[in-house]
Amino acid sequence: MKRTNDFRPGRRRALQTLGVAPLAALTGACALAAGQGPPPTLYRLTPKSTFRKDLPTVRWQLVLEVPIADAALNTSRIALFPDPTHVEYYARASWTDRAPQMVQTLLIESFENSDRIVSVGRDSVALRADFLLKTELREFQAEYPKPGAPRVHVAFNVKLVQMPARTIIGSQDFDHKVDAQADRMPAIIAAYDEALGKVLKRLVEWTLITGAQAYKRRPGRRTS
Repeated sequence: MKRTNDFRPGRRRALQTLGVAPLAALTGACALAAGQGPPPTLYRLTPKSTFRKDLPTVRWQLVLEVPIADAALNTSRIALFPDPTHVEYYARASWTDRAPQMVQTLLIESFENSDRIVSVGRDSVALRADFLLKTELREFQAEYPKPGAPRVHVAFNVKLVQMPARTIIGSQDFDHKVDAQADRMPAIIAAYDEALGKVLKRLVEWTLITGAQAYKRRPGRRTS
């Protein structure tokens, strides 16, 4: 599998030939005109579905903004960092959506899978929200600190905002790294899925606990 570098056009590295595309697609590629190639193989990740048993069941509604990400990560291309100062992308491999939009969808599905929240949705939907979750996707790439299989790095900064006063009631960083089992696309995607899953689990649990505590303290609420 080749990787490409948008920031240094003259620099091209090859990882190793990866048997990711179906055989028929590879055979058919021989008939394509010069300069063309097979379409990228599309990949998607999975939401989290298992959480700690003692999570609170909350009666408030949550809206999620699309995660903020820099230009290197705000793309459907799958990023790799050969070193800390260079950004490249795996050739002929893409996410099914831009990474921030894909992550937003997986966050919503993970909250729904927790069965602990009344309603969760996107900020583009006219949903009356008790809380707003602002997220920043800071790391979402495969890193090559040494020869061989990469290490996938996923990191978020999140802020939970209480509405309508728009008061930040909590801020937290979530970070996880997973070593891929091989320098092949299926193994790299599996490492992405595991790393993101660990972050999603902790993020959902933190949000529900932090929001539940703030909701009890909200102004005007009668306590026994």
